Amino acid sequence: MSPDPLTTAREVLGDLAQPMVPLGPFTTYKVGGPAALFVEVTDDDVLAAVGAAVAASGVEVLVVGNGSNMLVSDAGFPGLAIRLGDAYATVEVDGTEVSAGGAALLPVVARQSVKAGLTGFEWAVGVPGSIGGAVRMNAGGHGSDMAASLLGVRVFDCRTGEDATVPASALELGYRRSAITPDQVVLRATLGLAVDEAGTGSDTISEIVRWRRANQPGGQNAGSVFTNPDGDSAGRLIDAAGGKGLRRGTAEVSPKHANFIQADAGGRADDVFAVMVAVRDAVEAATGVRLHPETRLVGFDEAEVTW
Repeated sequence: MSPDPLTTAREVLGDLAQPMVPLGPFTTYKVGGPAALFVEVTDDDVLAAVGAAVAASGVEVLVVGNGSNMLVSDAGFPGLAIRLGDAYATVEVDGTEVSAGGAALLPVVARQSVKAGLTGFEWAVGVPGSIGGAVRMNAGGHGSDMAASLLGVRVFDCRTGEDATVPASALELGYRRSAITPDQVVLRATLGLAVDEAGTGSDTISEIVRWRRANQPGGQNAGSVFTNPDGDSAGRLIDAAGGKGLRRGTAEVSPKHANFIQADAGGRADDVFAVMVAVRDAVEAATGVRLHPETRLVGFDEAEVTW
């Protein structure tokens, strides 16, 4: 009989691994169940231990960033979840290049780049994600995205143990996608920006913040739930299908922006998922367009998440 992957992984990791750690607090939805095992990566030695554990056990891996694009089921994640610690959140500026750790928050990097007299990353001030997650999904907003300034990344593959520097040209960056796999951790990214000759960076950031507050809801949500179909807006389609305010249990479509789903305090992740399904079906019935989730779904049955 083959050994249990979780048991093997825990034996290799020892005290580095914590059992049954709730993942909801690491997401912007603030709902969802626990990871069977959880490791906070404080340095490269811990990262190497994670690689050894995965190699020895074959355990499933979940990389958790700021959780701003993730919904974890109430059942939780049955494998090993890892999260980069503060050592991977540093931001360094060298001329027009900005080097940011995978755990660095996008608004922090945006503000620091403007403070350094650079332009090209102001858009990120309104995105509550981490650099690592932003690379993985090629996050964007306000007419730009990661692909517009990304030069390269340092990536660790938990499955193979490979630690490599990869140019942006090899990442297959597209609309809300990249070649980064679920087993890979973006440890650092290098951005190529420009000198802010006009000195308008601070004003741009202030305007983006004002726009976000005026047009998007706060509270427990993960931003845009569905990707925009070609030539259209998911929010417009949901609104046209009567989706605003649609509720299932402890979750509802935001009355302020139809492509946002709000979770109640102390709510259930499975209710958020039920709203997603109801919205998808309503839009398809009304327009013939089948929406696809931008949100990463974790811990749900494969049959449920086959969109």
